[in-house]
Amino acid sequence: MSETEWNSIAERAAEEARYILQTGCTVRACAAYFHISKSTVHKDVSQRLRASDPALWSAAQKVLSRNLCERHLRGGDATRRMYERRRAHCGRE
Repeated sequence: MSETEWNSIAERAAEEARYILQTGCTVRACAAYFHISKSTVHKDVSQRLRASDPALWSAAQKVLSRNLCERHLRGGDATRRMYERRRAHCGRE
């Protein structure tokens, strides 16, 4: 769904939250999917959604909280993969 297809900001926020719940994705991945900025997704799901749909907001916050707790693990995995690629490229073990 593109930006022009939303009838309201509340509708956009709800759609973003449903996508986060379905996929368990991060704010960054959600922003990329909807072609909007990370700050827009974060504000929509953290603030705007709370006023328009508290139940959906609560569910989305659980996913975002889990992503925040796992962030350091994803960063470590990315660093490990980067060095593995570098070693494979240089032919070293």
